[in-house]
Amino acid sequence: MKGGKKTTVKAGPLNIKIYGRGLIRGYIISLLLFLIVAVLITYTSIGENIIPLITSIIMIVGIVFAAIYASVNLRNKGWLHGGIIGLVFILILIGLSKIFIANYSVDRIALYKIGLSMGAGIIGGILGVNIK
Repeated sequence: MKGGKKTTVKAGPLNIKIYGRGLIRGYIISLLLFLIVAVLITYTSIGENIIPLITSIIMIVGIVFAAIYASVNLRNKGWLHGGIIGLVFILILIGLSKIFIANYSVDRIALYKIGLSMGAGIIGGILGVNIK
């Protein structure tokens, strides 16, 4: 048979291996983007007041990338897999924040980021399922 049809991984509805690979790739993309932004902020006249907006954008890009990766490999229910990826992505970040930041508490901003992460994951999942 001709063609380059990608084979999917045979697994149950929640494939931890693909989720893990997607999350790792999402975190790597986020880390690379954070390093680029850090260099730009250090060596240009970009103000530090833009940092919260940039961190949210980078988080969204990492989540969308992770959700696309997972959905392309799982090939069904992209919105569900993407939403799970977004939720796990932000929950890991919140867990790390609780460990490394002394007075960290889950406040209104953290709840906003949870919703934003799930929304970004859902969008990434929908995009990933539709990539041929």
